[in-house]
Amino acid sequence: MTGWVAVAGLGPGAEDLITPEVQAALDQASDVIGYIPYVARVAPRPGLALHPSDNRVELDRARHALALARDGRQVVVVSSGDPGVFAMASALFEALGDDPAPEIRILPGITAMLAASARLGAPLGHDFCAINLSDNLKPWALIEKRLRLAAEADFAMAFYNPRSKSRPEGFARVLEILRESCGPERLISFARAVTTPEEALLTVTLAEARPEMADMRTVIILGNSATRRAGRWVYTPRSA
Repeated sequence: MTGWVAVAGLGPGAEDLITPEVQAALDQASDVIGYIPYVARVAPRPGLALHPSDNRVELDRARHALALARDGRQVVVVSSGDPGVFAMASALFEALGDDPAPEIRILPGITAMLAASARLGAPLGHDFCAINLSDNLKPWALIEKRLRLAAEADFAMAFYNPRSKSRPEGFARVLEILRESCGPERLISFARAVTTPEEALLTVTLAEARPEMADMRTVIILGNSATRRAGRWVYTPRSA
């Protein structure tokens, strides 16, 4: 058989949110490559080789997938959410190099921010942006610049990777910047482990927000100046 690589999004956590297209690719795969907890979501079966790896070896993972595909294997590189949102799709293209490229497909998935938004109501109902708060691949100064400019433009914002054990102080600084830029009454929602049995949702004002409300399994959605509550729901009007 001809080798190929599919970079697939497994969605936010619930198995019924994996798309049929992604499931079909997994059923056809000879190899599945990805970060350890994502590969663990793929059921073993005869003829399927699983290749879990650590979180900071994205380019090595991509090169491995391309090498297997060039050898005729059918490879699925798995990401959570959507593979094009802070995930493996861009790493694969970075790793392509000058060698002949195998067939490549990017298979979309439901992102954590969209799943969180649906659980909360519609806080991303108008213009919004997504910002990765990890400074592993970009300097903190750039994160701060993007936060301030997005606040000035009055975007709703979705934040990924807010607070790790190795850098807990970063998110405290984020909250300070947001209070300065948006005011204390702006609504902010914390959505942890969305669509899994551990799901937890919390909406507070920026004045009430605390760093310990977030960890690396939390997606955070900050409303814009028009975002409001409707009972237990949070939404941003389409005219905002």
